[in-house]
Amino acid sequence: MAKGARARAAARKQRDKWKAKRWYTIRAPRTPWSFRVIGETLAEEPEQLIGRNYEVIQNELDGDFSKMHVKVVFRVVDVLGNDAITEFVGHELLKDHVRRQVRRDRGKIDDTIDVVTEDGYYVRFKPLMISRARIKSSQKQQMRTLAREVILTTGATSTWFSLQASMLDGTLETKIKDAVSKIQPVRTVVIRRTQLIQAGVLVEDGPTLDEIHAQEKEENDAATSKFDESDVEDSDDLVSDIEDSEESSDDEDVDYSSMTVAQLKELLKAAGKPVSGKKSDLIDRLNE
Repeated sequence: MAKGARARAAARKQRDKWKAKRWYTIRAPRTPWSFRVIGETLAEEPEQLIGRNYEVIQNELDGDFSKMHVKVVFRVVDVLGNDAITEFVGHELLKDHVRRQVRRDRGKIDDTIDVVTEDGYYVRFKPLMISRARIKSSQKQQMRTLAREVILTTGATSTWFSLQASMLDGTLETKIKDAVSKIQPVRTVVIRRTQLIQAGVLVEDGPTLDEIHAQEKEENDAATSKFDESDVEDSDDLVSDIEDSEESSDDEDVDYSSMTVAQLKELLKAAGKPVSGKKSDLIDRLNE
């Protein structure tokens, strides 16, 4: 067998990897997002999904258009059937948004802070503060110290889930801004990035995955039945309109002379009568 023929035969025997893959639904964590669907992905085996990261803009999660610059990161930790279950592993501001905050004649203060939450989660914070004017290095250090105290205190007295909420809704940023403004007025305070380093004690709260599946099925069935009912109502309305038009046509004399020959022949065909002859003959047959 020639070299080219052998290569073609081997190519035909080779398995198509795309055909072996199937779609998996990516779901947000149970708490606080109740296994919300956030996307889909392809894989040959469920084991290939474990550890895969999935990023989504925060606006797509909670509908807050002021958070279109916040990227939320999830990691797949388990696969149940066709559902890939994730955990929240941090968030990050888009680099374009961060660059727009830094301008000439403004002070930039950033830091890296490691926090252990009340339930044992080890999280890394990277706050960023932008002052309204240039400030001294001593003032920057004081602002870093105050911001560090706020983050450490909040993290140590909060669970991982409550800390997530304060990060994503801006509550933690507001606390930092109130504290550091005593040193120097600030223009912007943001948590530029958070990263889950090590998980702690997992406490699940909210509906189970089976309950979410049942709820989704009920919603789909309700939407389908509503669509079918609307179709039936539309068809009933159409039938009633046709019947009304037929009754009105029976009650009133029809002016066949204003119709074309083709229209008259169609009426004769529907009545089962001959369609030959002149227009006057056609009208006479319809009036019989």
